[in-house]
Amino acid sequence: MTKILLSGCNGKMGQVISRLAAEDAEAQIVAGLDINTHLQNPYPVFTNLNDCNIDADVIIDFSHPSVLEPLLAFAVSKNLPVIVATTGLSEEQKNHLQETATKIPVFFSANMSLGINLLISLAKKAAVLLEEQFDIEIIEKHHNQKIDAPSGTALAIADGISEVLKTPAEYVYDRHSVRKKRSKNEIGLHAIRGGTIVGEHDIIFAGNDEVITLSHSAASKEVFAVGAIKAAKFMKGKPSGMYNMSDLIAATI
Repeated sequence: MTKILLSGCNGKMGQVISRLAAEDAEAQIVAGLDINTHLQNPYPVFTNLNDCNIDADVIIDFSHPSVLEPLLAFAVSKNLPVIVATTGLSEEQKNHLQETATKIPVFFSANMSLGINLLISLAKKAAVLLEEQFDIEIIEKHHNQKIDAPSGTALAIADGISEVLKTPAEYVYDRHSVRKKRSKNEIGLHAIRGGTIVGEHDIIFAGNDEVITLSHSAASKEVFAVGAIKAAKFMKGKPSGMYNMSDLIAATI
């Protein structure tokens, strides 16, 4: 049994994780952290981490970037692995994760979906084979309430592809203001916002007379919650270090 302390437990994702963990015989939410205490949960919820006196095996953070620093300090003080699934982290905060990983196990992913991370793996393999002859474009679609664009997942896809390219990639977000042909080293990123789209990502490899498209579509937030719970079970008992979805997938295959 993996005992989980859930940061952001009363948010939309937190409630999905709570429901799925209750159905998982190998995972249990033993305590939560949230500034919102209006919801009823089958576990104690704290507004201040320092008040938490519940033993846990791992922390899942699905809250807000502003919570990260005190959460990491708490995790270090308790020697607890932490899964950071919060999006919108600054570069400074990402560097802080790297520093913290020298003391405790840290799992970080811009997207907790197993499917998305498999998509990134496939895109990297395709990019190695197609770099010289194919242009690469990424299209992401999300609901009309999403603030950031492009999505963190689209950037993670672009970063994954860029890692394996021989020529450094240039990310291009907007072409309407510059009248010139597309350069070969571009990765175009395009954001669509509308309705209640949970999340869709297409990677287009466009060559001469043929187009290859890799796609992923999320129908609900459950895919992210499933990934977070799997990560929690994976991280229990791990030594200090930086971990991500690639490590989880490699251990699963």
